Amino acid sequence: MGQPRGGPPPERQINLSNIRTGALARRAPQSQPDQKDTPDEPFAFQAREFLRKMLIGKEVCFTVEVKTALGREYGMVYLGRDTTGENIAESLVNEGLATVRREGIRGNNPDQARLCDLEDQAKASKKGMWTEGGGTNTVRDLKYIIENPRNFVDSMHQKPVNAVIEHVRDGSVVRALLLPDYYLVTVMLSGVKCPTFKREADGTESPEPFAAEAKFFTESRLLQRDVQIILESCPNQVILGTVLHPNGNITELLLKEGFARCVDWSMAVYTQGAEKLRAGEKSAKERKVRIWKDYVAPTANMDQKDRQFVAKVMQVVNADAVVVKLNSGEYKTIHLSSIRPPRIEGENKDKDKRFRPIYDIPYMFEAREFMRKKIIGKKVNVTVDYIRAATSSSETSTIPAFAERTCATVTIGGINIAEALVSKGFATVIRYRQDDDQRSSHYDELLAAEARAIKNGKGLHSKKEVPIHRVADISGETQKAKQFLPFLQRAGRSEAVVEYVFSGSRLKLYMPKETCLITFLLAGIECPRGSRNMPGGMQVAEPFSDEAMAFTKELVLQREVSATFILAPISLISVVLLATACLAGFASSLPSHPFLTVRGEMIRSSTPSIDQIHRTSQLNNGRAERRGDGEDRR
Repeated sequence: MGQPRGGPPPERQINLSNIRTGALARRAPQSQPDQKDTPDEPFAFQAREFLRKMLIGKEVCFTVEVKTALGREYGMVYLGRDTTGENIAESLVNEGLATVRREGIRGNNPDQARLCDLEDQAKASKKGMWTEGGGTNTVRDLKYIIENPRNFVDSMHQKPVNAVIEHVRDGSVVRALLLPDYYLVTVMLSGVKCPTFKREADGTESPEPFAAEAKFFTESRLLQRDVQIILESCPNQVILGTVLHPNGNITELLLKEGFARCVDWSMAVYTQGAEKLRAGEKSAKERKVRIWKDYVAPTANMDQKDRQFVAKVMQVVNADAVVVKLNSGEYKTIHLSSIRPPRIEGENKDKDKRFRPIYDIPYMFEAREFMRKKIIGKKVNVTVDYIRAATSSSETSTIPAFAERTCATVTIGGINIAEALVSKGFATVIRYRQDDDQRSSHYDELLAAEARAIKNGKGLHSKKEVPIHRVADISGETQKAKQFLPFLQRAGRSEAVVEYVFSGSRLKLYMPKETCLITFLLAGIECPRGSRNMPGGMQVAEPFSDEAMAFTKELVLQREVSATFILAPISLISVVLLATACLAGFASSLPSHPFLTVRGEMIRSSTPSIDQIHRTSQLNNGRAERRGDGEDRR
């Protein structure tokens, strides 16, 4: 059945002439507490069910015999396209489910005479209401109120319950009669929301765009149909469920046809697969149907090569951002979509202490280490989900200024890094406004991962004491460096992580075993210096300083390395520990690039590997030997 054009078709109510059936139960108005509920009359529900099963979804023909001053129409209804079909009134009388109004019958009317004959036959056969006993056993025990809806839903154990849809409030909210116990419940479809009808102050209702069409779409497929309902959850006394019809799932159909949008807060309880709902909504968006007729995708203006690409991870900025190197050699910062890294609650209490987010924010260090070990130096698949526009802070706003952000889903070996972070409890999922489509393409998986982390008490959701990282930074303290050096020298080779690259040969090292940060130079070599602020002004960068730093970053930044410490010369500006760092031949690979010179004064006090660097550097006639200042740096 196709969707009618120009909105739902008109409706007409036809009352069957010359017969009467029992009245169905009616609930007393809640505004009138003194009134009582009216129960079914005997065989009233059986008559309704007889007509429902015979007519719903079928084509009928009708004739109008009388129209009252109030507009009520009386006539005959026939099953089929013309009056040769089965007469519905006669069928009801024949089954003993209706009585004939004899007081207004004219003897010369054959149709009315036939109704009387059929009633006499039903009485003689003791059918329906003409059976002995009066039919008191046919009156339903309707239950309008459920005292504890949450327990009621839980008692169903998410198993399908037979039901009949009695009323459709809007496209995504129905009133259902649960069988066989006759519970009358209002069910909101899990995971979706259709346009609704807003009630105005004067009592009238004004429909949102496509509200009437969405309601008709659901009515024409479910109203008074036999269905099965899975009661899935009951937050705030609202019963959420899924209505299953032999011809399909109405929730998924509403999304596919553009009559509904996904709702995050209730999608988590949807038992038929949230990915199906997202797929239906995505299909409607792509076709721009109905409520999505003006939809513009977040990445609509991007080329395919910019939306999906493979890149090498060069740096983990924090728990939700990485720096990657594209195939073109360009560096790009990528933020993981829809997640928020650990953050400190309230203000920093110790204002005298220098705040270091990576160590001072609970679980920030664990989150960074998880990502570093997982993806640093490796190629990952990047799928851009949206571009977050730049924001500017103002004097009246508390929102900080952010540059434009590229937010994407990053995967490696089929593993979604953001989902892995959330499942470990190292990040939380951002909640959005319902109309905000700038979110991860795997948003539901993120929500599910967060729910698991909360349930298992992982990371940020743990009730245990938060881990504390007391990391000493001795890179600028002369006395601490002098005291610490003998311990490092006696240890021989120490394991470390390169935290920062100042230049091609000057790095900052994190020592996990010693829990300290040190600044150190690679022994025996010197790279061009970059630009920096000096007391006399900005110092101009030396030639090839950027290339040297980029080369070192690509090799060792945030990599695990081994370091052997030699000595600690003291200068007026800072204290540096000279070391040889070994990672995949890093030291031996440097002299093959013309970014450095060898410090001759260090050769005699260095290790044999420095001698090899010196001999290799002397044979190199690269760019560093041709600097314009003519200074002999060897």
